[in-house]
Amino acid sequence: MHIYHFIFCAVFSLCSPVFSDEDFYQSRACCTFSGSHYDDMEYTLKFAFNDNLMMEFNSTRGNWTGFTPYSVMVAHTWSSDPFDAVVRAVEKKLLCEDNLGLIQDFAVLGSAPTIRLKAVKQPPMLVCSAYNFYPKEIEVTWWRHGQKVTTGISYSEALADGEFYYQIHSYLEVTPTLGDNISCMVEHHSLSEPVVVVWDPSLPVAQRAQIAVGLCGLMLGLAVFICGLIYYQKKPAAYVSVGHGRVMIPVEHLPAGGATLQPDIAAPDEAHTWK
Repeated sequence: MHIYHFIFCAVFSLCSPVFSDEDFYQSRACCTFSGSHYDDMEYTLKFAFNDNLMMEFNSTRGNWTGFTPYSVMVAHTWSSDPFDAVVRAVEKKLLCEDNLGLIQDFAVLGSAPTIRLKAVKQPPMLVCSAYNFYPKEIEVTWWRHGQKVTTGISYSEALADGEFYYQIHSYLEVTPTLGDNISCMVEHHSLSEPVVVVWDPSLPVAQRAQIAVGLCGLMLGLAVFICGLIYYQKKPAAYVSVGHGRVMIPVEHLPAGGATLQPDIAAPDEAHTWK
């Protein structure tokens, strides 16, 4: 169910009398469209003097309301006048009912919000953000264990991003713990039903991905270190094994001074001769 509405107003100050540079009279007629198809209409007509509201007609109540002693008397007279009721009904049809199709077509142009819920450590709070929505009217509420939260909440204004879209942030002063069932509910006319985002105390997907990449890098570095250590330990052993392959010559077969050792190629298994 949509709780948001469009307001279509017509201001008739140009045709209203101006008594001086400071004193002026103004009337304003507005239609408020609400409901799932914006077919619930409320017509209001307001009279003001110098920006001070004097009288108001409301189609839902079906009567006039005065806000000054003189206006109260006039409102009572007009509310009991059958002709005035007919005039107000005609005004509602011309301004509200005949423009219903235009309002419904305009509502289709809305953009649904992107919602994010995150925690902030300093100060401890949860932040519910809605991005890229249109029109501007939106409602963000907090719920805890199925009950609506009414305290410790603050809001930012609906900020325009320069591309006809808006964003808004709602803050809940709370330190969430395991077992807390805290959710943020966003209602907007572009949504067929309210969107509820439940706070998940586990790490976000992005942070879990970062941790997984870090662990993979750590394991890869550890594997390279182990391979290097094994290679370093095997290198001296290879040098010793080559030294074991040297030919041992008995002392009595040592050459005389100036003689050259020449092995007998034809008889490799026999003792070397000296020439």
